[in-house]
Amino acid sequence: MEKSEILSKAKEYIAEEKDGAFRKEVEDLVARIDDEDALKELEDRFYQSLEFGTAGLRGVMGGGTNRMNPLNVSKATQGLASYLIKAFPKEAAAGTLSACIAYDSRHNHDKFSDITARVFAANGIKAYLFTGMRPTPELSFAIRTLGCQTGVVVTASHNPPQYNGYKAYWSDGAQVTEPHDTNIISEVNAVTEVRIVSREEGIASGKIVLIDKEIDDKYQAMIKANLYRPDLIKEKAGSVKVVYTPLHGTGAMHVEKVLGDLGLNVITVPEQREGDGNFPTVEKPNPEEAPALKMAVELAKKENADVVMATDPDADRFGTAFPDKDGNWILVTGNQMGALLTDYILLSKKELGKMPEDPVLIRSIVTSPFVDKIAESYGVSVQECLTGFKWIAYYEEQYEKAGNNRYAFGFEESYGYLIETEVRDKDGVSAAALCAEMTLYWASKGKSLLDRLNELSAKFGVYVDGQINQYFPGIQGPGIMKGIMTKLREDGLKTLGGKKVLCIRDILNQVAFDPENPGAKKSLEWPKSNVLQFMLEGGTVVSARPSGTEPKIKFYINATAPKEDEAKGLCEKIRAELQAVLDGAK
Repeated sequence: MEKSEILSKAKEYIAEEKDGAFRKEVEDLVARIDDEDALKELEDRFYQSLEFGTAGLRGVMGGGTNRMNPLNVSKATQGLASYLIKAFPKEAAAGTLSACIAYDSRHNHDKFSDITARVFAANGIKAYLFTGMRPTPELSFAIRTLGCQTGVVVTASHNPPQYNGYKAYWSDGAQVTEPHDTNIISEVNAVTEVRIVSREEGIASGKIVLIDKEIDDKYQAMIKANLYRPDLIKEKAGSVKVVYTPLHGTGAMHVEKVLGDLGLNVITVPEQREGDGNFPTVEKPNPEEAPALKMAVELAKKENADVVMATDPDADRFGTAFPDKDGNWILVTGNQMGALLTDYILLSKKELGKMPEDPVLIRSIVTSPFVDKIAESYGVSVQECLTGFKWIAYYEEQYEKAGNNRYAFGFEESYGYLIETEVRDKDGVSAAALCAEMTLYWASKGKSLLDRLNELSAKFGVYVDGQINQYFPGIQGPGIMKGIMTKLREDGLKTLGGKKVLCIRDILNQVAFDPENPGAKKSLEWPKSNVLQFMLEGGTVVSARPSGTEPKIKFYINATAPKEDEAKGLCEKIRAELQAVLDGAK
């Protein structure tokens, strides 16, 4: 970008941004525009506009078009409000449109959630605003409970502290899907003026309504009602000790209360209990990564606990660790916990006569096929869907609309699980409650969860998960990632890890084919998405996709073999080959 163009965009932002702190960041950089570092920083802030994507906004906080700030949040809300009025004309005419807004512990959550409520109110939409931090799954539950047409949660999930985000939900309590997602984007891009009222005016008019306990109590009661063996919990709860960490996020309130009410001994990591957008004790508040659970594991060793549980800042993701027979603490992967929960849920439904007719388990396409074999053993079919929990919720909604309750369970490998039907997003709180019950159940049979996982592996084969997350930040990043995906599509991969590629799924082009016979293509049912999958002989699956929320490409490896050392070796061999592809693109 030319300096003059950067300066023009910066001045335009300064004129529009009402928040003094964010505006001053850009003003200070403009004052130093002849300094090379300041010019480079301005270019990064203005070389593009932060896009309202299919899940909303997410980015580094700061002044500029390419940042999360009050101006971008207000424009996003105005676009969402405008589309809502068009999508629900009867409710708009009657003045009964409503939205629910929640937020986690991220910096500026107060500003962003407040502006969201005030813009909705100015557009005649009643805004139910939580008075304090609440988990994302509770926002989904609240939308359905209150009968709202939309909802917004201010969160950046498990991203580093400098990030925040804005996730938009629809009337079913799920993140927006097509055609609403693209229609909302069009409205957001067309915004030229934002309507907004003061907080005081919104409350006085009844268009901003503050909520808390009336939703909290119902949400907690719902989670308890979805457990299978309350009598077992009551009898055995004192025998299990849980160490829990909310990783400076929203989970403590509900996890402590629900598990505590069930009689479980829950010890929360004190240094990580309170909400703190700096996330001072972890590099990233991501329960998928072992360093985030380090303090919890240390406390568990000291307390001789049975299980470590963790939720991310908005408490939709759930991570665990368990001690093995030698006292070493093992971090359970999302696929492994998904397999354990699938097994326990289907076993319980069958045993207690709660299995729906023609039951189905929903999983994302990058989730391990290990769970398919478990589901099949219970007579449960598997529905694959695109990555992103909104697609699991989408199929759940379709079954409900068809007048049947086929849904048995849904999960994705990135530590997201949905036990109940009252929520339409992954729920770390209910996962924690059911994991506690599952731990008690297998303990009553003389087994640990790791024992049960080993039994499942012995029966269905060993599956080892691997992943590569390669970041490509900056202006050149998108082009590099596009080039990698293009090369993989054009050149293909005939083998990986010494295994023949039997089938390639190209989700962007909606086809599947044998690389040795590319002319014979089979159509795929899913919407277009920039994902490639390589199905190898023996059952191993490798997937590649650029992240939708961060400047990175992700490779997922689901390696399988009869023995663990063989599966691990295959996974590492494939990882090395893929890393070489990425290194060649730098």
